[in-house]
Amino acid sequence: MPDQQSPSAAKTAPRVSAREQQPHLQRQLSNRHIQLIAIGGAIGTGLFMGSGKTISVAGPSVIFVYMIIGFMLFFVMRAMGELLLSNLNYKSFSDFSADLLGPWAGFFTGWTYWFCWVVTGIADVIAISGYASELWPGIPLWIPGLGTIAILLLLNLPTVKSFGETEFWFALVKIVAIVALIVVGLVMIFTGFRSGAGTAGFANLWSHGGFFPKEFMGFVAGFQIAVFAFVGIELVGTTAAEAKDPEKNLPKAINSIPVRVMLFYVGALVILMAVTPWTEFKAGHSPFIAMFSLAGLGIAATVVNLVVLTSAMSSANSGIYSTSRMVFGLAQEGDAPEVFGRLSSRKVPRNALFLSCVLLLSGVVLLYAGKDIGKAFDMVTTVSAVCFMFVWTIILVSYLVYRRRRPQLHAASAYKMPGGTAMVWVVFAFFAFLIWALTTQLDTLQALLVTPLWFVVLGGAWLVLRRRPFHTARYEAFKAELAADLAAAEDARR
Repeated sequence: MPDQQSPSAAKTAPRVSAREQQPHLQRQLSNRHIQLIAIGGAIGTGLFMGSGKTISVAGPSVIFVYMIIGFMLFFVMRAMGELLLSNLNYKSFSDFSADLLGPWAGFFTGWTYWFCWVVTGIADVIAISGYASELWPGIPLWIPGLGTIAILLLLNLPTVKSFGETEFWFALVKIVAIVALIVVGLVMIFTGFRSGAGTAGFANLWSHGGFFPKEFMGFVAGFQIAVFAFVGIELVGTTAAEAKDPEKNLPKAINSIPVRVMLFYVGALVILMAVTPWTEFKAGHSPFIAMFSLAGLGIAATVVNLVVLTSAMSSANSGIYSTSRMVFGLAQEGDAPEVFGRLSSRKVPRNALFLSCVLLLSGVVLLYAGKDIGKAFDMVTTVSAVCFMFVWTIILVSYLVYRRRRPQLHAASAYKMPGGTAMVWVVFAFFAFLIWALTTQLDTLQALLVTPLWFVVLGGAWLVLRRRPFHTARYEAFKAELAADLAAAEDARR
């Protein structure tokens, strides 16, 4: 629950309601925190380690894959931004979906988003342990796993500002690594660097079978993998309740998404494939390490492993933050146990943080589950990515309902989604294409078929929860408060 109202609502007489008496999150995230959290959400570990596989299956057409995905998700973020700013009492997209679509939508969206990040966080803990074992051979895997969870808990417990600072520096490390790769690559290209694979030059982008060497299905396979690199791009939406001056800082962060995608994804991939032909890339090998090593920077493997370790820490840090805030919001609306709706004296949802960290401990257990855990986690993270697509879809459906029910708010909005409702249907068509793409490979098809089980579990929980008088009372109080805010805003405009 935000601790400040929208400017228009603030002009009206103060109200005291049950909702206002609930514990409030504090607005401590500054513009630089929001900007770097948005960048951290857009740049995943997949760019550093997963891009080798993406390039190997799609060739240079992967450039267009990332551009298209980034372009489409930009409109999801713009829709989310307009909705969040239409009422500053929305803590996240779970709130506006509950308000516009009904309590079921807030329940399904909140818990699905929580599930996405818990799964991603567990995968990150396993990845961090793997990177640590490469840097320090022989170290027991449970040590970096437990150490990671302890560090992240200690970083998040003090204040939300400490999370913002941590994520600021984590994201900065990723930015520096990518900029360094682009600069080193450009020097290699313009000096005509030669290696066993040939001469570095932009001609490598089209001289090995053209931009679509594996034809249409290779292009489609690129979407299967690349879409996973974008999960978390909506993370900035969970900071709405704790952002200073959200009407200024949220739009700035969202509007920079196209620039980030072009520079950090497209720019890096163009340089990688210009220095080394795409035919040299292999799944499971970091193209970043390969290029720095090629340039004669022998320490590159260690440095990039540290960068990837930092990237995974950043992702896990984001996961702990977003899951704790989502559970806190769900508890306030009666969709989660009340104990998770309490704040510490520093205005941090401590109990929700402990829940997230306890669940991440399962990642340490899975480190010893057997040799096939890598394949199992490929499937689980695919399920997570499909669930992220569900969240993105709910955001767009909420936008359509908002445009129909509250045209006056859309007309008064200073941050309208470009393309409006027509663009929403274009993005829906793109999501349908992504679902089809996931059916073209056996592993992703299996994950796609398993995903409905999560929604069956949620549906059963919802059927039980909706009958509880406590839940109904909380939701009615939530709706009444938001309706009062809308009425106050209308009065102020008149």
